[in-house]
Amino acid sequence: MSAPEGRYISFVDKYLNFIPAFRNSLLQSSKYFLQLLGYDAYQNGPIHLSLVGGSSVQLVYSCLGYGVTSFWIAFIFANNGSWKKKLIWMIGGAAALYIINVIRISLTLLANSQQWRFPFGWDNHTWFNIAAYLAIFAMIYLFDRSQKHNSANNKLKNEHSKHE
Repeated sequence: MSAPEGRYISFVDKYLNFIPAFRNSLLQSSKYFLQLLGYDAYQNGPIHLSLVGGSSVQLVYSCLGYGVTSFWIAFIFANNGSWKKKLIWMIGGAAALYIINVIRISLTLLANSQQWRFPFGWDNHTWFNIAAYLAIFAMIYLFDRSQKHNSANNKLKNEHSKHE
């Protein structure tokens, strides 16, 4: 509804379209990460990141990683816990996935520039999905462990208060 073709609604485009800002933040974060590594990177338009004298990457809609982030947020939302705890886990997990994506974008640009090949012939999207879902599985394990720990502590508190 925010794209000019199809069912376009200007309100959605103007006030609810977070994609351009999210894409820009990924590109800018990747640029700063590359600069920290000593590479001269710059944003070349709203969807391109380039190395001076080198190649560029194009960050299209399918590269944003919002699918895995949405999965993570939905998982936490569907579980038990206080809103405060859920919000902390949602933000922390989304931040971890964001960082994985920034690293992926940066490495893809370096790989293009240096003409490196990705291992096993898999593309950067496949490697991002592998890294992102491994991170999600680890975060699910930690979340479930913290839930069990909190449940055990609450059970002990309830039994202790019954005996007083």
